[in-house]
Amino acid sequence: MVQYNTARLNTSFAALSDATRRGVLEQLGRSDASITELADKFHMTLTGMKKHVGVLEHAGFVTTEKVGRVRTCKLGLRKLEEEAAWIETYRQLWAARFDALDGVIEDLKLKEKTDD
Repeated sequence: MVQYNTARLNTSFAALSDATRRGVLEQLGRSDASITELADKFHMTLTGMKKHVGVLEHAGFVTTEKVGRVRTCKLGLRKLEEEAAWIETYRQLWAARFDALDGVIEDLKLKEKTDD
């Protein structure tokens, strides 16, 4: 079985668990933005947006650069390969369970038909 970095997965999923942070990543996927621009777009205070960006930055999803008084955010270089592999493992497990359940349901339907 593949060993995953639990701390990294926890950090990643915690960062992605918030809708605002997912929205920030989506926005930064379109173009870089300052914290002020992000705060305006998401109708938040600068302090609130700085906290969200800090969580994303800690997870490696976002990088920031301060030029003068403006802090610009852009997508980080970190990819979600380990997270995707972890999800795929459980997707396969659940797919197999649902396939088995489909088999049980089909057997029950056939048995019900023959009993009638």
